[in-house]
Order: sequence, then C-alpha cells, then structure tokens
Amino acid sequence: MTTVQILGAPQSTFVRVVRIVAEEKRVPYELVPARPHTAEIDAIHPLGRIPVLRHGDVTLCESKAIALYLDRFFDGPSLMPTSPLEQVKVEQWISLVLTGFDPVLVRGYLLAYVFPGTADGQPDHDKIAALVPQVEAHLVILERQIAATGQVVGDSFTLADVYVLPILSYLKDLPESGRIIAASKTLSDYIARHEERPSLRATVPPRA
Repeated sequence: MTTVQILGAPQSTFVRVVRIVAEEKRVPYELVPARPHTAEIDAIHPLGRIPVLRHGDVTLCESKAIALYLDRFFDGPSLMPTSPLEQVKVEQWISLVLTGFDPVLVRGYLLAYVFPGTADGQPDHDKIAALVPQVEAHLVILERQIAATGQVVGDSFTLADVYVLPILSYLKDLPESGRIIAASKTLSDYIARHEERPSLRATVPPRA
C-alpha cells in the first residue's frame, strides 16, 4: 500500500493536528518537512499553506480535509462521535478554532513570541500585552467547555480535542498564557492527561 505523506513543518499546529489523527488511526505515514509556499506545497495548495497530503493519486490540502480523509478512509476508532448532534458540535468547535481561537492564540499571541518581526528579533511585548485580555477570554471559554466532561465535545476524544491540544501545548509554556492555564485545574488536568496519549507523545514538535 502506498505510504501516506504529510508535508509541512512539524512545529505547525495544523501539521500536528493531522499527524495526531494519523497516529490515532495507526496510519503509517512519512512526514516530509516543507515550508509554506515552496514548490511542493504550491503544487497542492492553491494558497501555498501547510499541511498538504499525498497518498498515491490522492492529494489534499487544508488540515480539516486531511483529518477527515484519514479518519474516514482508514481503519481504527473514529475520531467523530456516533451521535449526529455531537458530530455537528465537533464541526462547530473545529470552526471556532479555525476562525476564532487560532487567529488570536496562534497567529497573534504565539507568533508575537516566535516570529515577532521586531528589529532585534525579541518578542513583541507591546503586541503581547495588548493580546493578553483576549488570550485569557479565549482560555476561559475553553475552560468552561471542557469542565463538563473533560473533553471538548461529549465524553470521548474527538477531532475537536485534536484541534485544541496543539495550541494549548504551546500556550502552557509561555509566560502569560502559562499562568492562566496553571491557575485553571480544568485546563491543566486536560492538557496533562492528553499529553500522555501515544499520539501526542509521538508528535511533539522540536522547540526552538
């Protein structure tokens, strides 16, 4: 059988999302390191974004499409609930991550540390300070959602958790968000429990 190839930078939260799905489904795959807008990526993604997937004659872009392909076309426990209502709620939370949480927590706050664009390459502390109230508000929303069952949706591990955990994994190690998470037993326990999953342990990205 042709090996699945996942192309992208392992530090990307969205690349880690699809890798976690592959690990959960026990799909053998090759991680091909690639940056956005390189020729390999541009050949598959019209906007040059990562991750992309190659599997024989199948090429896919966008993490959600790749995650659903891995979940639906391969054996192993499904990462979508059996309940139609809970399936819709998983879709709802993935959308919230993509359109709301990622822009603030990753593209805004995290990247102000990692790719600050400052003259000396140091974190953009003005931008970080301005974003902290939004970071806290978003983490409170997640805390409230997770508090009921210990998962984002329902009482089992789903694609909603797969989308949330790579973000929280970074945030727990940053000063402001780390303090917020440490003060929340719900979030701290959620992260610690899930970081013991083999799929998360196998996909920890290299840190700068």
